[in-house]
Amino acid sequence: MEYMTESTDRTPGHILCCECGVPISPNPANICVACLRSKVDISQGIPKQVSVSFCKQCQRYFQPPGTWMQCALESRELLALCLKKIKAPLSKVRLVDAGFVWTEPHSKRLKVKLTIQKEVMNGAILQQVFVVDYVVQPQMCGDCHRVEAKDFWKAVVQVRQKTLHKKTFYYLEQLILKYGMHQNTLRIKEIHDGLDFYYSSKQHAQKMVEFLQCTVPCRHKASQRLISQDIHSNTYNYKSTFSVEIVPICKDNVVCLSPKLAQSLGNMNQICVCIRVTSAIHLIDPNTLQVADIDGSSFWSHPFNSLCHPKQLEEFIVMECSIVRDPKRNAGAGMISKKHTLGEVWVQKTSEMNTDKQYFCRTHLGHLLNPGDLVLGFDLANCNLNDEYVNKMNSDRVPDVVLIKKNYDRTKRQRRRNWKLKELARDRENMDTDDERQYQDFLEDLEEDEAIRKNVNIYRDSTIPVESDTDDEGAPRISLAEMLEDLHISQDATGEEAESMMTQ
Repeated sequence: MEYMTESTDRTPGHILCCECGVPISPNPANICVACLRSKVDISQGIPKQVSVSFCKQCQRYFQPPGTWMQCALESRELLALCLKKIKAPLSKVRLVDAGFVWTEPHSKRLKVKLTIQKEVMNGAILQQVFVVDYVVQPQMCGDCHRVEAKDFWKAVVQVRQKTLHKKTFYYLEQLILKYGMHQNTLRIKEIHDGLDFYYSSKQHAQKMVEFLQCTVPCRHKASQRLISQDIHSNTYNYKSTFSVEIVPICKDNVVCLSPKLAQSLGNMNQICVCIRVTSAIHLIDPNTLQVADIDGSSFWSHPFNSLCHPKQLEEFIVMECSIVRDPKRNAGAGMISKKHTLGEVWVQKTSEMNTDKQYFCRTHLGHLLNPGDLVLGFDLANCNLNDEYVNKMNSDRVPDVVLIKKNYDRTKRQRRRNWKLKELARDRENMDTDDERQYQDFLEDLEEDEAIRKNVNIYRDSTIPVESDTDDEGAPRISLAEMLEDLHISQDATGEEAESMMTQ
């Protein structure tokens, strides 16, 4: 007897759709996919068009109930924000996939392609793909409202410096621009002896104070004033004020140190010249080239003042100059500057050329001076010095003249200057006519001092033709390698023009 073996391959049977009669594989609903979709729409209840609020000033999207988020186009953060707008309807279905459909950046539209699944009719699972259109609507956020109002603030940082020159403020302004510390300010107001920075929160003001402590030698005090209170919820509304005082010393000032401070700095002479002010005060002794750095805490422990103000600078002509090769060093002397050369010069005032009166002094500018050069300095011999430390010094230890810097033709330097700086957008009040001259002095300091120049963003000025790095007089200039191209990034995430707090 022979047995017939059945084939192990079994093909599933087909049934007819109860609606249209098309052969289909069996399913719990006994309906084909086309008829099932015509009868059931699982995306019903999910809005196909939703609005999204966008602030053009700060380029942030609104996330209910009260949060504004910074999101790039087609980013995961923006996709999550869009899905949260339809979170309630999506809870009734199973979300399988979501992604952006490309749109023009300036179209004010965001399209999200969703893939969802849902169980329908006797356990059958239906999958559907559709697109939700998000309309980007402009709406100003609360922070930008306060910026535009210019009269609402919760914290203010008052930066002050009791000097006649604003070189330190010009340097501080460039540091603020370089590190973007002006972005959270509601308003910047310039007054006679400083700047006021207004903020919408105390945390931003504290961050600014910490930045100032790291960049310039200063001290600060904090105070607050009660505006309102709610005794039922135990909440208080304060306005905070931070007073920051920068040391009253600027570049090119002649100072007289206290005997105790001069001894602690390596037995240097009390009469010194300030060569720069960064995070500390950098001093040099023009008689020995000894240098020292004084931080803010050391200055406030042993304060000293400037002997002369910048308007007392006089012009001298170099009659004779000789280099001191091996200067004598005292016991316990500190570090000697390698960038300067000690020289002994005879100078005469340009206003006294009809006389034969000359002055002898030592200077740290021996590497720059030649007979016939013009140099700026302070005449201490004929100046009324009202300083407690100078009055106690022996008159033999006070120099007749202290030379500060070599004098170049300012008109030629301005004409050949092929670079520029950015400035903070601020409200100016009680502007002094001397501000332009002080700003030109700061630009010349940038050309002469590479150490300050490294902390400043310098931009190429395309309106000025490119020339050689040095002019005929040998005046220092900034090379093209140290300049940045002036780029204008003026479009936000939606393609609109973005506003900036920086002006040129």
